[in-house]
Amino acid sequence: MRILGLALIVGTLAACGSVPLAPDAPAAPPAAMPQAPLDAPLPGAMVQGRSRWVPVPWSELPGFQSDALHEAWNAWIRSCERPAPAHAPLCPEVRRLSIASAEEQRAWMQQRLQPYRVEPLQGGSESLLTGYYEPMLEGTRQPTATHQVPLYRPPADLAARRPWYTRQEIDTLPQARAALRGREIAYLADPLDALSLQIQGSGRLRITEPDGRVSTVRLAFAGTNEQPYRSVGSWLLQQGLLRDASWPGIKAWAARNPQRAQEMLWVNPRVVFFREEALSDLDAQFGPRGAQGVPLTPGRSIAVDRESIPYGTPVWLATPGPTLALQRLVFAQDTGSAIVGAVRADYFVGWGDAAGEVAGRLKQPLALWVLWPK
Repeated sequence: MRILGLALIVGTLAACGSVPLAPDAPAAPPAAMPQAPLDAPLPGAMVQGRSRWVPVPWSELPGFQSDALHEAWNAWIRSCERPAPAHAPLCPEVRRLSIASAEEQRAWMQQRLQPYRVEPLQGGSESLLTGYYEPMLEGTRQPTATHQVPLYRPPADLAARRPWYTRQEIDTLPQARAALRGREIAYLADPLDALSLQIQGSGRLRITEPDGRVSTVRLAFAGTNEQPYRSVGSWLLQQGLLRDASWPGIKAWAARNPQRAQEMLWVNPRVVFFREEALSDLDAQFGPRGAQGVPLTPGRSIAVDRESIPYGTPVWLATPGPTLALQRLVFAQDTGSAIVGAVRADYFVGWGDAAGEVAGRLKQPLALWVLWPK
């Protein structure tokens, strides 16, 4: 789903979504470390789920000498809140290095980590980078003449009935509607905005209460009806109805064809349920919590296939464009039902319309290198 002044947008989002965190205890800047020799013997290849990790020298990582590592370090500290066992011993050093220079951080990484190029276990060269974001929407606590599309908490019988009703059944069957009565969190004006929120898995909502008060909350993922996900964009392409299956293209088609919009929505039977969370000033500087259990950092968090890359792993990501050209340090902090395969990532762009414009168009090849403790 995904272009504006792209470098400016993502740079701005990364800056606004990354708040410096204090180290555990005051510490003097670490002394500069000698760079690890690039011709040191390499370890053997490793198999991780659906992927093969092939050891490479640091010189293979494109752009490694020019990335603004301080922008990524906050995401690394976040990962250290719930580190994977292999990375936990590094976390005290990671925290101390938050006040180090980029050169010192780079030297430490080369001393302590080994890069492995990620490849499909069965061979082949397919790769895909997509983007996701946190929508910012306007809603009302009660239905109004303009806001009629409900967002729901999980139904009480969700665990007892698997799979639960489809999207079409929720819209048409009295028993499905009855099971959701009283579970409404808020109402939106556009059913496509509700679909977008469900695809992204979370979002921010400015809710107008019946007395006129307005508050901003986060809607976090709380479960699904366990129906299969089907892409409405793919359906439009298969039907020959659309050539541009980006999210802006889909919304434009729906505006031109309101009589078929409901048919398009029912193509995807999956429905996501939410829980409402307060959004403090500090929480607002970060994205929602990903599957690792830590808040996402714009431009530095990715969703991965957890069978191929464990949560919390630092990853070097490179992609040539055309929507975004990136060579940077990111962290595997989330996953998604559509994120399957060794060389597959979903890039967290940030929140709001600008992020949504980029995320909605991002679909391009990529290369990944995991950075694993020596």
